[in-house]
Amino acid sequence: MAEKKAAAKGNKGASLKSRMYEVKDGKVVRKGQTCPRCGDGVFLASHADRLSCGKCGYTEYKKK
Repeated sequence: MAEKKAAAKGNKGASLKSRMYEVKDGKVVRKGQTCPRCGDGVFLASHADRLSCGKCGYTEYKKK
């Protein structure tokens, strides 16, 4: 029988969601900009020239 090889998964350290929140004075503060269509909990990805939502496809272009 052919042996199946397990896909190597790299450990990226802390999860990406934990990088998007911060605790100040006992309250949770969101660091990133949220999507206006999807609401809280869905952050916009920051690219060099735009902000985009991976869930709905909403895009805001950055001003130069």
